[in-house]
Amino acid sequence: MIPASFEYVRALSVEEAVTALSAAGEDAKVLAGGQSLMPLLRLRLAYPDPLVDVGRIEELREIRDTGDALVIGALATHHQVLRDPLVRAHAPLIAQATATVADPAVRHRGTFGGSLAHADPAGDLPAVAVALDAVFLLRSVRGEREIPAADFFVDWMTSALEPDELLTGIRVPKLGPGWGVHYEKFHRTAQAWAIVGVACAVRRERGAIEDARVALTNMGPTPVRAHAVERFIEGRSVSGDAFRAASEHAAEGTSPPADLHGSSEYRAHLARVLTARALTAAAAV
Repeated sequence: MIPASFEYVRALSVEEAVTALSAAGEDAKVLAGGQSLMPLLRLRLAYPDPLVDVGRIEELREIRDTGDALVIGALATHHQVLRDPLVRAHAPLIAQATATVADPAVRHRGTFGGSLAHADPAGDLPAVAVALDAVFLLRSVRGEREIPAADFFVDWMTSALEPDELLTGIRVPKLGPGWGVHYEKFHRTAQAWAIVGVACAVRRERGAIEDARVALTNMGPTPVRAHAVERFIEGRSVSGDAFRAASEHAAEGTSPPADLHGSSEYRAHLARVLTARALTAAAAV
């Protein structure tokens, strides 16, 4: 289909972008890589007024080390994130999950921040951001604001971004020694959305799990932190039996959707199976 007509604004700086958003109404949309927004425009599921293109703001492509964390610019492409040595060294879970996003063509155009701001619960990166306790950096003419990942996703394809705010970057705390990570995903084809995914990070010490972070993809209208799994496994000896027992709690507190790809019960089963696999791989048992 052909998109409905819309006003187009090209911003060449963050200041220009937030000024345009401030002057617009609640129907303004931000265009970054366009890999999520363009299909919505073609299907007339989105009617931007105006469309603010931020794709040429080079300062938002930077990935920088701030000491105890990385700040990933919102316009960094998936390809850039996947290959960045800082991400690979200090946030390997992001690199793992990004490698599963769509296909190479999409990864070369799609952006890290755009995927997160889209807030699709079937997307791979929201659960990773929640598992890593990432913080979202927002800017508007009113100033700057920071929102923890756990509070950023509020409903299906709905985030805490205000209409006049621009996501400028994501701050990700570094994982230190002893941490192992894994992203486990079940999908129909290589390019498909996750039917269920599990983002997992565990810290081993003296043969036991001292800290665990587990978040689920597509098990509710937002990414779900599997707190019951974390509470069960922390302090226990590293073993396959412990991980399988912990994974039985994976679906607790979730509300998995039912659609053509699987029932709610099927997704709950997948969450348990994939959580056991992710814990095992992260701990390298």
